[in-house]
Amino acid sequence: MTLVLRTTTRTTKPAPALPVLPFGTDPLLQLQAETRRADGPGAIRCVGHSRELALRGIPVMCPACRARRDWLLINHGRNVWVRCRCGNQWLEPEISRADFDALVGGPHGTTYPSVEAGLAALGFDGVFAGIYVE
Repeated sequence: MTLVLRTTTRTTKPAPALPVLPFGTDPLLQLQAETRRADGPGAIRCVGHSRELALRGIPVMCPACRARRDWLLINHGRNVWVRCRCGNQWLEPEISRADFDALVGGPHGTTYPSVEAGLAALGFDGVFAGIYVE
């Protein structure tokens, strides 16, 4: 496969840039940013799944610690990842976004400032590695 670059004589106007304000200057902008729903194409959503997870009848097992339950399912765009309490994570193509949406209970949840902060708050940051009890 060869990549072919094409040129055009069409020009586009750049989008007007919005003014960048420091985050703490305007309380209304800060309130708007804090209450904005975490949705859209760039949103990362997570849902806990405490029971065993079977895909096409085969139970899911963590390849690192051999855990069989207590998963965190992470959705970004079309992809869904499975994360174990030991911190191991993998892309699971068998789980579609529709399957993920069916597991989400409601439209509201807790919003964290970053993915790392959310993983730490939910206990999926690897702190519990090696203490899985059957």
